[in-house]
Amino acid sequence: MKGFDSKFKYLPQYIIGITKEIWEDRGLARLHDYYSSDIVVRMPGAVSTGNENVIASTIATLAEFPDRTLLGEDVIWSGTPETGMLSSHRILSTATHTGDGVYGKATGTKLVYRILADCHAIDNQINDEWLIRDQGAIVRQMGRTPKEYAASLIEQEGGIENCVKPLTPETDTPGPYTGIGNGNEWGQRYAEILNSIMSADMSVVEREYDRAVQCEYPGGTTGYSYPAVDRFWMGLISAFPHAKFTINHQIGRNDSQMPPRAAIRWSLHGRHQGYGAFGPPTNAMVYVMGISHAEFGSIIGAEPKIRREYTLYDETSIWKQIIMQNR
Repeated sequence: MKGFDSKFKYLPQYIIGITKEIWEDRGLARLHDYYSSDIVVRMPGAVSTGNENVIASTIATLAEFPDRTLLGEDVIWSGTPETGMLSSHRILSTATHTGDGVYGKATGTKLVYRILADCHAIDNQINDEWLIRDQGAIVRQMGRTPKEYAASLIEQEGGIENCVKPLTPETDTPGPYTGIGNGNEWGQRYAEILNSIMSADMSVVEREYDRAVQCEYPGGTTGYSYPAVDRFWMGLISAFPHAKFTINHQIGRNDSQMPPRAAIRWSLHGRHQGYGAFGPPTNAMVYVMGISHAEFGSIIGAEPKIRREYTLYDETSIWKQIIMQNR
């Protein structure tokens, strides 16, 4: 790849390779090489700017979870080495909570949770990132609800006026990447499916999902078949019935030895005006950043449908926004 270290022959190798090198091989100093000095990192709970903040956060996480692994499940990408590439990286992480930190006193809890991260890479560096950890899965495995954790985080950070503000259009910081993905048919098809769902056309589930679909959703939730898909998306729609759904980035891929795949980064912005995934309506203005991956296929020679779906948003950051506006 032009502009990249010669040991990397293609983008997935680069993304998975540097992730292991930094986190599991303890190459934290390589963050100076692999991340730009002015990188913008957007997480649902906060926006940070600069490599020094990335390094500090990485050290803090490893102190709390020293045996953390990051198992690369997939990299769905677009672009070219010359113009820059956007990777949507899906990770399954394991860790043991053996150090004190942002999640409280060490509990010894063994965790399994997913991360979805969109990263823009050019000239051997990442300079723009959107990252979602399944915070709901993490805190539930520690015996707390996302709402309880969000409330405790507000207090820990100094109260509503002083706490770290979640990602919203007002707190976002523009970065160097302004692309929207590619025009591959699978990305387009998945975008149309999600737009239909978020327009409350739930009949699309049986039309476009395989009957045996496996779905992985926030909170470490695994579901199967149509009811699980319907229940998850309906829970989100019903909580924010008038919110604006926007597809911010879409990628489709046809790769050898892999099923057709798609990665969509999306947002939902509006008021919490309905019962659903976040309890009784509060009228709080909420911004949701989400990332979804889909794998298409057919085992009986029929029209390919979605056989695997992975979606993440951060439940704790949503609860934080709700609590901050209703105290």
